[in-house]
Amino acid sequence: ITPASMTIVFLSITIGTIMTMSSSNWLMAWIGLELNMLAILPIISKPKTTRASEATTKYFLTQAIASAMMLLSSTINVWQTGNWNILELKNKFSTTIMALSLMMKMGAAPIHFWLPEVLQGTTLQTALLITTWQKIAPVTLMYMISNNIQPTILVSAGILSMIIGGLGGINQTQLRKMMAYSSINNLGWTITIMAFSPNMALMNICTYIIMTTPIFLMMTNMSAKTLQNLSTTWTTSMTMTLSIALLMLSTSGLPPFTGFMPKMLILNELISQKLTTLATLAI
Repeated sequence: ITPASMTIVFLSITIGTIMTMSSSNWLMAWIGLELNMLAILPIISKPKTTRASEATTKYFLTQAIASAMMLLSSTINVWQTGNWNILELKNKFSTTIMALSLMMKMGAAPIHFWLPEVLQGTTLQTALLITTWQKIAPVTLMYMISNNIQPTILVSAGILSMIIGGLGGINQTQLRKMMAYSSINNLGWTITIMAFSPNMALMNICTYIIMTTPIFLMMTNMSAKTLQNLSTTWTTSMTMTLSIALLMLSTSGLPPFTGFMPKMLILNELISQKLTTLATLAI
């Protein structure tokens, strides 16, 4: 891929996300997401391997289904209300379909199946792009319609994401799959609190992006793809290995690291909403 075509691709990804974030119309939001999705496909398929082609196909099909669900949801809502405005999503059926499509776009449980496989089939830089930048647009849309989504749906998906993200990462030796399950787990926290305090959900996802970016950049620098690679880098780059270990502990929400702060605030909010059982489950 030439530098000129790469510039066009990255520009399209950026414009697509910004278009979705700044639009008040479902059609413009959908166009932004489509532009974003089509632009990232050449990046995923850049390594000329079978796994990269498989990852590209999986990503494309999943995102296309999610986009179709999104269009279906907004069309049904337009039939009911005659309005394409994002904030006017009043129909319960439409809201549920839209929430599911956005969860599918993000890679949250129970529609998370594509994320670990896609990350495993791509480079570390592309995995960083998928787990951080690609989540911004769907999270923004969910933030905008969070008042209309039934809390039961968000909380159920959130708790499921936490459980799958936590248990799925235990048995992994591949760092990209571990980071994928970490992403699913973190989305669980974000989606759960989205029903009660959308601003806190945004803070949580921003903290996650800030912590995940250096982890991927350091793994790229050390060419570490498995846990075994990480254990052997201790002799050559002690500072970087230690930094990755501390950042991973922070991402998992261990006190006194930064990652503990949003989780503590989320638990505090859940308890203040008299959802003590939910908070206990989250822990």
